[in-house]
Amino acid sequence: MLPELTAALKAQPDPDESLAFNELHDHQQLLEDLGQGRLARMDAQGIDLSVIALTPPGTQPLDPETALHLSRLANDTAATAVHHWPTRFRALSTLPLSAPKEVAAELERAAGLGHVGTMVYGRSGDVFLDDPVYDDFFSAAESLGQPIFLHPQIPSAAVRDASYRGFDPLTGLGLATFGWGWHLDAATAALRLILRGTFDRHPDLQVILGHWGEMLLFWLDRADSLARIAGLKRPVSDYIRENFFITSSGMLNPALLQHALAVTTPDRLIFSTDYPFQQPTADEISSFLDHFSTGADRSAFSSGTAAKLFGIDVGPISTP
Repeated sequence: MLPELTAALKAQPDPDESLAFNELHDHQQLLEDLGQGRLARMDAQGIDLSVIALTPPGTQPLDPETALHLSRLANDTAATAVHHWPTRFRALSTLPLSAPKEVAAELERAAGLGHVGTMVYGRSGDVFLDDPVYDDFFSAAESLGQPIFLHPQIPSAAVRDASYRGFDPLTGLGLATFGWGWHLDAATAALRLILRGTFDRHPDLQVILGHWGEMLLFWLDRADSLARIAGLKRPVSDYIRENFFITSSGMLNPALLQHALAVTTPDRLIFSTDYPFQQPTADEISSFLDHFSTGADRSAFSSGTAAKLFGIDVGPISTP
């Protein structure tokens, strides 16, 4: 997280309340650390290389001019960190989705800086990610081979009023974010992309979902029923298996792993920690990896699939 972005987001007329999570405990300090402190924590967890990204809500809530400026600053800052620690970091770019005409160009610029993908959210203001205004972005991501991480965001004010109010402020915020709303919002955004025909127009486009698929993997039997009425060429579950990668986001629950393996393939699953909000220990990570039935699947999950997807090829690891 950039201090400049935090200031801009807080200056909004109705700031994103989930920013409060960045300020809990030592999160803010950890989010701003792209040096020795973060590397030491990676070493303690047994993590050789991290793919880093700007924490939510990114620049999407900002006006177009500010969003473009701070997206460029975020991408330049991340590129500097990767340049300084080339065997320890790679980065996902930040894009100004509130300025749709600038998105593809900034994606291309960031890719030129070495970013290995991008992170976006399912809505910018009242404009959904599947809106035709973003089709140039998807074309660029497909042609550049830039995977898109679709990250959860807080639901809109209208949805919060309809479904998440009536509690004390903290409980209502938790329900609308990490306890439920974030993940339902991201799953809906992914499903909208499929139903809009995004992957029929861009068959090589790859999207990443965190938190074991943001609930969507558990509802594919019903979601498949949408394919016929939406005029899709294939069942929804086919797009999930061919156009989506799934990360763990620090949720090291073997039951979630087994369900994911039941609906997609091992080469579509990627280890992630959701740092600094989830910080599993090296022992917890190692214990979880033991639930893979083969060494090949374990290796693919822990590093191989991400390396292939993001085009990462590093030499010996530099230590602090």
